[in-house]
Amino acid sequence: MSKTGRQRYNLKDLTRNEMVAVLAGMGKERFRADQIIAWLYRHRVDNLAEMTNLSRVFRQQLEEVATVQSLTCQATETAADGTKKFLFRLFDDSCVETVLIPEPKRLTLCLSTQVGCRQGCRFCVTGRQGFHRNLKVGEIVDQVVQVQKHVDREQRRISNIVFMGMGEPLDNLDVLVKAIEILKYDDGLQFSSRRITVSTCGLVPGMEKLGALVDVCLAISLNATEDETRSRLMPINRRYNLKTLLSACRRFPLKRRSRITFEYILLKDLNDRLADAVRLVKLLKPLKSKINLIPFNEHPDLPYQRPTDEQISAFQAILLDSGMTSIIRKSKGADISAACGQLRGKVLADGK
Repeated sequence: MSKTGRQRYNLKDLTRNEMVAVLAGMGKERFRADQIIAWLYRHRVDNLAEMTNLSRVFRQQLEEVATVQSLTCQATETAADGTKKFLFRLFDDSCVETVLIPEPKRLTLCLSTQVGCRQGCRFCVTGRQGFHRNLKVGEIVDQVVQVQKHVDREQRRISNIVFMGMGEPLDNLDVLVKAIEILKYDDGLQFSSRRITVSTCGLVPGMEKLGALVDVCLAISLNATEDETRSRLMPINRRYNLKTLLSACRRFPLKRRSRITFEYILLKDLNDRLADAVRLVKLLKPLKSKINLIPFNEHPDLPYQRPTDEQISAFQAILLDSGMTSIIRKSKGADISAACGQLRGKVLADGK
């Protein structure tokens, strides 16, 4: 609250045009929004006092209507392969996870969009924790800001953003779209469309709106090749079955060289049979697609197992022999709480 008792804006919740409108109400010029955006996202400051090219009088006036809220890092875990998980405490003391994944040619950050998730996928730790609330724009964007500040010390830059953390991104679509807009600012964090991927379990109306509103890469969490199994694993399939989902994928706007990524978690004796691979080819061959095969990361609270390496390789071979693009995604952070929701669950269980 400001001294006048009015609720103040968190500047990180505001797009450029929203910030311009707030400042216009104060009688300030449009370029002031550009200055503030540069401070927030290029210089990554955490308070108004550090915005030194704004006059002291202006900063005092701004403090009456706005604040700069930043996430607090509650815990971290670092794996032997360099994968790092951050547990961020939000502005209401809820927590979400963010994962930094180092690879030879890129540094990828996996973002959360909700506290918990309402989709209830059976293989997901986050889904077992239930849904608590959507994140705000600033809570999504600031995951990037705070982790980039961490890697600034190593003179590195996050190269790719994936919305594959806690929550279903398209279940928080309006906020997601604003966050993506902010991430793309040339005078801010400077992420290009081809470096941002949104993953969905298959919320078809959200896919259609996303494609109309922003230019990003799309990933689909598929995980089965027929409706009975997919509905058992992913309740969303009862609303939007495979036929409906793949039809929406065909309509999704793609640039000439772009493809939709299909994520397929391999579960022993459930969706890893060679017949599944054959059906997968039949389903996806008509689409501009690539397939990420993800061997299940076993967890004591979940009843599924990882297939053998031989079975995984045989599954992939069918895809490759059919001319599909497919990679086996190596497990990252296997020696830490790498799957979404695990570190949050551990910290909450410890009462921290």
